[in-house]
Amino acid sequence: MLELLSDRLGEIFKRLSGRGRLTEADVNEVAREVRIALLEADVNLAVAKDFVAKVKEKAVGADVLASLTPAQSVIKIVHDELVALMGGAQARLQFSDAPPSVIMLVGLQGSGKTTHAGKLGLRLKEQGRRSMLVAADVYRPAAVAQLQTLGKQLDLPVYAESGNDPVAIATRALAEAKRLGISTVIIDTAGRLQIDEPLMLELERIAAATHPKETLFVADALTGQEATNVAKTFHQRLGITGVILTKMDGDARGGAALSIFAVTGAPIKFVGVGEKLPALEPFHPDRLASRILGMGDVMTLIEKTQSVYTVEQAKNLEQKIRKNDFTLDDFLDQLRQVRKMGSMSELVKMIPGLSKALPKGTEIDEGEIGRVEAIICSMTRYERRRPEILNGSRRLRIARGSGMHVADVNRLVKRFEASRQMMKQIGGKRFKIPTLPGQRAGL
Repeated sequence: MLELLSDRLGEIFKRLSGRGRLTEADVNEVAREVRIALLEADVNLAVAKDFVAKVKEKAVGADVLASLTPAQSVIKIVHDELVALMGGAQARLQFSDAPPSVIMLVGLQGSGKTTHAGKLGLRLKEQGRRSMLVAADVYRPAAVAQLQTLGKQLDLPVYAESGNDPVAIATRALAEAKRLGISTVIIDTAGRLQIDEPLMLELERIAAATHPKETLFVADALTGQEATNVAKTFHQRLGITGVILTKMDGDARGGAALSIFAVTGAPIKFVGVGEKLPALEPFHPDRLASRILGMGDVMTLIEKTQSVYTVEQAKNLEQKIRKNDFTLDDFLDQLRQVRKMGSMSELVKMIPGLSKALPKGTEIDEGEIGRVEAIICSMTRYERRRPEILNGSRRLRIARGSGMHVADVNRLVKRFEASRQMMKQIGGKRFKIPTLPGQRAGL
């Protein structure tokens, strides 16, 4: 997502390298190409024009700051404007002073409302807020059953009725949540293939009956600029308070992410980054802007690391490294932890400078971890602890057992030995896993 825009902007800034001062002609040239790049990324035309005008205003005649190149000066200006374009700062969910807080999900059919009701319920559960999921979509076949299945998986209550009045269902669900002392009610409403008046009237009646603290518009990022137009209509009728942008892990051009706040004033609060239930992340405008401009996203990388790697695991790993007792079992465990963090392609983009350092067109082999896992799992426990005993016959047996070639086994053993040698060199040094503000320090 947004890869094309990132590549185009990278080419534009590269051409500015080496210039001592930004002239008005330079800025006009950059502005024109940035505008084209934004339009190619499916950004709303009015939004693109306004964005470029602001960049030009700040960039004309700007002297190169100490130790900065002209390209870096423009990048900073573009970065700041991208952040402002997407809302400025992270927008958090708001909750009522007197529970339960009602969150109403709205949007067109197929945008992912039901799935993201479950994802949002899981996220709130992890934060200590128990939610009730409300099946208010009485039209789509299997919508109620789907929400009940999600509730069972997440151990969250689901309120559903056999009736066909979504307003009455939502009202009674709210009363039941109060009786049970549940803090949050998430209402999964019906959608249509396109906006129609009966749908909007129904949503207005549900909102009037339940007084939602948050009305979140669920938009499919693959619909591009059309998602912005639909969001605008929903905002005019319902006053949406935020947006959940789904399928951000797909190949969308990204126009919705860059346009939706400017058009509606409603910030993107969450993005769906995969099909699994935990694949819902808070939206950080500054982090996405940094990734678009090839600056990486270290904070998200740290968060992903800490979500799969406990302090206790880090302590155990440190002890193994200090004692030079790092085995193939430990090697496999590290690879599995990396896989939990997401695709390698996405992780590479989060490391500042790495994606730019790779040759253009380099593709990350996402199946490599699976092949390494197959090879290690074909070894005996003793072989994993003592890989130096792996002679020719053992390697042939392992290759056959894993469906690989002996050369693949040789390559893995060589890579492991190199890793262990490097760890031996740093074994006497103290290291630590970075932590975010408010979290317990690492080692």
